[in-house]
Amino acid sequence: MTGTLTPSGYRPRVVDREVAEALYSSPAVLLDGPRASGKTWTGKHFAQSEALFDTILGIRLAASIDAASLLDGPVPRLLDEWQQMPEIWNPMRRACDDRAEMGQFLLTGSANPPDDITRHSGIGRVARVRIRPMSLLESGESNGSVSLSKLMDGEPSRPQTPGVQIPTMIDLICRGGWPRIVTGTAAFAQKSLRDYLNDICRTDITQVDDVKRDPIGVRRLLASLGRNAGTKVSFTTLAKDASGDRNVPMHPRTVKKYLQSLERLFVIEDLPAWKPHLRSRIALRTTPARHFVCPSLAVAALRTNSVRLRSDLDFFGFLFESLVVRDLRIYSQLEGCHLSHYLDEYGLEVDVILERADGEWAAFEIKLGSDKGVMEGIESLRLLKNRINTNLMGEPIKLAVITATGVGGELPDGIAIIPITTLGP
Repeated sequence: MTGTLTPSGYRPRVVDREVAEALYSSPAVLLDGPRASGKTWTGKHFAQSEALFDTILGIRLAASIDAASLLDGPVPRLLDEWQQMPEIWNPMRRACDDRAEMGQFLLTGSANPPDDITRHSGIGRVARVRIRPMSLLESGESNGSVSLSKLMDGEPSRPQTPGVQIPTMIDLICRGGWPRIVTGTAAFAQKSLRDYLNDICRTDITQVDDVKRDPIGVRRLLASLGRNAGTKVSFTTLAKDASGDRNVPMHPRTVKKYLQSLERLFVIEDLPAWKPHLRSRIALRTTPARHFVCPSLAVAALRTNSVRLRSDLDFFGFLFESLVVRDLRIYSQLEGCHLSHYLDEYGLEVDVILERADGEWAAFEIKLGSDKGVMEGIESLRLLKNRINTNLMGEPIKLAVITATGVGGELPDGIAIIPITTLGP
């Protein structure tokens, strides 16, 4: 199912299948995600007509006078950046009821609106589909020879190619997965993303909930999140780091509120802690792992570049972890999988736990690709398996180490080594 408005040069997205299925089963589909992640293009790819609320003054004026009049047109009708004119929500919801047909509207939004706007949640009317920046498969750097879905079905991993060299992966992370700049250089992308974050600090974070925020404080917090990307850092630690040498330090409660706003803007997407049944009384750490929706934003927040990252591979390892988390989220979304991390009181850490809706689970360690790092990842996965009460949790479907570089394959005990540039849905 495709529309008549598909932009020239549209790159197929992993989420396209999910959008098509949602349109067949729901009167309206809401595409949400960060600004510039490709929501409008994806919406146009399926739409037959459109109303663009963030670009055409006349449409916004019409929405403020008679919002229902903007719902007429060939369907699916795209209501782009609908949160700019929240008056459209209730008329859209009523139109869904009156028409009693599937696939009437596509809405896109770059911010979760206040709850009172969507208090009629749209259950049975509006399906939500999350769109993130492009994965390496979507931007053309992964060949997709290893299917995550087939791995979760128990099939062996057979990567067709080795990973890329570290300098190449650094450039890919600096560039990010933003559709309009995905063909540009890392340096050009970083200039654009620094401007992107400046807009977040100056205007977006205030507009999301009409609460005035300190742009300097937001900028400092973004830099702190960049320094702590992929780590399990507390509000208190972030507050202290973001305060620097300021006379008035940032309070942890302020950090929490800023993070909530950044989450509503889809700028950050933390990875929660896993809470499995264990064989013994081991205490689990519950702090989430901090991640930007794309690691390129961490680079932009720190105003660093590819050259500097090449001299700090320890820090780059955390950015690579964020990239893998981004891609795993994209590849597993259609199946409704939940991602989390594992960390216990003895320091055993596993980067990603992926759970299906039926409770089946897999575990992934993320390493750049050195022999030592890969072996450490394998050992962590084996220790995790021994600590889990498999009578209650079931055996893991798959254990794997995802790498940036090096060759892939499987060990005799089934643990896979998978270059990220071979992974796909």
